[in-house]
Formats: sequence, structure tokens, C-alpha cells
Amino acid sequence: MSTPAARRARVPEPVVDALVVAVAVVDVLLNLEDVGRPELAAAALACASLAVRRRFPLPVFLLTLPASLALDIVFAPFAALFTLAERSRNRRLLVGCAVLFALASAAPWPLDDLSAHERTWTLVYFFYTLATAAAPVLLGQLVQARRDLARRLVEIEEAREHERLLHSQAVLARERAQLAREMHDVVSHQVSLIAVQAGALQVAATEPHFRDGARTIRSLSVDTLDELRHMVTLLRASGGRSTELTPQPTLADLRTLVTTSAIDAEISGELPSEVGTTAQRAVYRTVQEALTNVRKHAPGASAVVRLWRAEDGTAFGVTITNTAPTRPSLPLPGSRHGLIGLRERAELLGGAFESGPTSGGGYEVSLRIPAHRNA
Repeated sequence: MSTPAARRARVPEPVVDALVVAVAVVDVLLNLEDVGRPELAAAALACASLAVRRRFPLPVFLLTLPASLALDIVFAPFAALFTLAERSRNRRLLVGCAVLFALASAAPWPLDDLSAHERTWTLVYFFYTLATAAAPVLLGQLVQARRDLARRLVEIEEAREHERLLHSQAVLARERAQLAREMHDVVSHQVSLIAVQAGALQVAATEPHFRDGARTIRSLSVDTLDELRHMVTLLRASGGRSTELTPQPTLADLRTLVTTSAIDAEISGELPSEVGTTAQRAVYRTVQEALTNVRKHAPGASAVVRLWRAEDGTAFGVTITNTAPTRPSLPLPGSRHGLIGLRERAELLGGAFESGPTSGGGYEVSLRIPAHRNA
């Protein structure tokens, strides 16, 4: 069952614009009493300009003011004021436009036709019209807030789904690591003892069939150890997808991470070719956490990932900088465990991790690793 909002969304904008212009024309026709050519031209201009009010909301509203001054019309300026309030976030501008409309509606026409008695009623009518003008302004702001909230809810749901995926991957990785430790500490030890004992029996045996049996046992034990090492390697994988086992990410996966981050991000620079696996994982996780935070806390922002190394070769690292958000964000709970984990990774490598806001309203995350701890 479709909602009223969904049905309105399916109505083409040209149809809505034509309907608005038609209603404005009817409003003008109902108020045409002893009007001259200037007043008629102002009314025609006000009605025609409503067709482009979505692209030029402020100029269209200003074009409706002469008609409001000369004629007792309300629909054209109200439609223009509503569109302006729906698209503008400048509340001072909206208040000023409402005051202008109230002045244009309350002022007598011709302007010199104002007696002392009429001044009081003009003032009363001004405040009455100003209060009436608040309706399209508040309604436009409400529509704008509803649109922003709907867009933000979609972003929050996407971020939560991404966090649930990361959490499930982390749980899977911990379970695999625990199982790998158990297999390595228990099964590998026992199979190694079997291989050693079989080797000793092969040397000590005097009968050929005993010696052949010991050789077979030792060969099977060695093959089992090789298979076990391979299985432990798979179990220690990160589990990037739920349907396959993949190794821990490296620098080769960075560009894929940046391009699939669902934000406007770019990567530049390079790191030394001899960077070890532990340092590669630290760089990858730093970029991953930074891009996740940009998507979660800075909607609409762009990011730059810069890989760098010192000119003297003593250190290398990565810096992620994002711009200020372009859309308002809702306050979301955060424990900052991700940044704490990145700082711990850096300390284990003897490096440094820094994060903080930039002067332009953005945020910057930086990881520095000494070259001699490149393990």
C-alpha cells in the first residue's frame, strides 16, 4: 500500500508547477477589480515566475512582492515563500522575506493614499499578515528537516549494517584464532611426538617389516603436520567474507579499500617495498578505521589517504584527512575503541598515532612507524 508521500513523489514536477501556476492565476482573477496595466503586468509576472521557483526561489519570491503590493493576493507569494523555506537554511533570510511580504500586503496602494485613521489598521494588518506568513516558512522548514532526517536515517542504517558485518568478521576471526592455537598447541605437539617416536623406532628396528611400518608412520606424521600447518594458516585468516577464507589484508588491498569505501576518497603516495606484514596490517587497519569514522560522523565529507616515507628513511606511515561534513549529522554513540586499538597497534611497533580536528572543520588521523621496527 503506497503512502501519500510516495504518491506525491510519483507526480512529475512539471505537473505540480503547472497546477501551482493555475491556482495562482485563479487567485489573481478573483482579485481583479479596477486595476490598471502596471498591476496586471505585476500579477502576470508573479504567476509566470512560479514555474521556475525550484531553481530560483529567492528571485521568484521577490518578483511576487509587486503583485502583493498592488493586489490582495496570497497564493503566489506563499508558494514562493514555501519553496524558499524548503531549500534555504538561512533563517535570517526567511524572517526578512516574511517581513517583506507582510509590508507589501499591508501597505496601501497607491502608497500616498494613507490617512491617519488607516495607519492604525495598516499596522494591525501588517502583524496579522506577518503571523500568516509564518505558516509557509515553518512548513517549508519542516519539509526540509524531514528530508534531511530521512536521508540521515538511510546513512545510519548503512553504517550500522557495515558495523554489524565488521563485528561478525571480528568474532569469526577470534574463534578461528582460538581454534588455531588449540590445534597448534595440542594436535601439532602430539603428532610431532608420534613422528619422533616413529623415527626412533625405524632406526632401532631390526626386522624389515617393523622398519617399514615405522617409516610409514613417520611419513604419515610428517604429511599430517604439513596439512595441519596449512589448516592453522587458514584458521588465522581474517575472514573478510563469510563464504571464504582470506589472508590478513596487506598494502595491495589498500586501493580496493579506498575505492569501495562509499565516500569520495582518493589515495596517493607509496611506502617502501620492504614493509613487513605486521606494519602492513597496521597501515591497512588505520585507513579502514579512519574511512569508517568519516562515513559515520562526517556525512558528505571527502577524504585523502596519503602514504609517505621520511626522506632520511627513518620512518614511514599514512595520513588520512577528511573535509568538514556537508550535511548535518545526528549524534551517535561512540566508545572510541577503534582509535584506542590503532594507538595500541602503533605502540607495539614502536611508532606513534595521532588524531584530531583540522582548522577547516575536518579531521586528521596519522600513523608513524619507525623503519627499524618494520616487522
